[in-house]
Amino acid sequence: MKPLSELLLNIPPSATIAVNDKAKALKAAGRDVISLAGGDPDFDTPANIVQAAFRAIEAGDTHYPPSRGTPAIRKAIAAKMKREYGLEVDPATQVLVGPGAKFLIYATLAALTNPGDEILILEPYWVSYVPMTILVGGTPVTVTLPAERGFEITASQLAEHITSKTKAILVNSPNNPTGRVMTPAEAEAIREIAIEHDLYVISDEMYEKLIYEGEHINLASLPGMAERTITINGHSKAYAMTGWRLGWMAGPSEIINLAAKLQSQSVTSAASFTMAAGAAALEGPQDAVEEMRLAYKARRDFLVDALNDIPGVECDLPQGAFYLFVRFPGLGSDSMAIANRLLEEAEIAGTPGIAFGQAGEGHVRFSYATAMSELERAVERIRKLMAHA
Repeated sequence: MKPLSELLLNIPPSATIAVNDKAKALKAAGRDVISLAGGDPDFDTPANIVQAAFRAIEAGDTHYPPSRGTPAIRKAIAAKMKREYGLEVDPATQVLVGPGAKFLIYATLAALTNPGDEILILEPYWVSYVPMTILVGGTPVTVTLPAERGFEITASQLAEHITSKTKAILVNSPNNPTGRVMTPAEAEAIREIAIEHDLYVISDEMYEKLIYEGEHINLASLPGMAERTITINGHSKAYAMTGWRLGWMAGPSEIINLAAKLQSQSVTSAASFTMAAGAAALEGPQDAVEEMRLAYKARRDFLVDALNDIPGVECDLPQGAFYLFVRFPGLGSDSMAIANRLLEEAEIAGTPGIAFGQAGEGHVRFSYATAMSELERAVERIRKLMAHA
């Protein structure tokens, strides 16, 4: 048999999925595993959104939709960008809707990248950024943000990694895995470097509605940034729609056009009735989003206080998303070993920090997108584990 793709053979599997699979295998074997490894909200999709999908299906909206997205959802996205960030976005040429924000990040990287182009990726990073950059022929250049400084972004750190091949900076705020929210000073540092070196900025804003302290900054809305920034967002986290596979991007038309070309030649489009639900989500009442945000905040506050009360455990207060990036000095600094011990001895699944880059070593990511009762049980198990560590 002829050899298979060396490129794909050398791409590691998702660490998050690997942990989830191991946790599921242990559950299937009868173990009472508490899974804090994933990023799937435990809430149901709000009823008005579900009803919009049913109405679309009943009306016969079950055929091929426009590849770029239906006019209704693209107009809703443009209206959101205007309403929330003051940005004028043409829904016909500057918006693309697709089957999940993950694919659109890939499509954006493909639209921007020629072989050998370098993409700056701030570390800790979401696990798929590096493999996707490699898959489109680019070179990921990780910028390690020091844990001892709270993973702060500075212009000097970015500048140190820029070469003649640098094409773009990939930014994620609120951040997965740390839960950090970008400050105005950090946003200005990114703007300064992007303009000075004529770089694009890919801004992953999936968790924008889940902020507890601080405010979300849309980088495209800053002076001189609209023409070089691609905003990536979606419905998965804010509206508890992970299974609906619906994401969107907004940015310069020439980039949108290329990403749309890739989409049309690969996955074609998002589902028709999913887009009807997505438009309803953006245009309808936002009460459910706020209810979920407040519930996440209560869980965050409980977990941070409870974990910091356990000797040998340290946890900073995240400002957004629904993750904690926890240190276990009482168990050592090897995040894989810590995660395995948590799973085998305490029956708690968390994602080892090394999966998010070298800056994540010594940490384990816990998701608090799960019921408070499960979080309370997890704390008690960690307390018992640390008492015998």
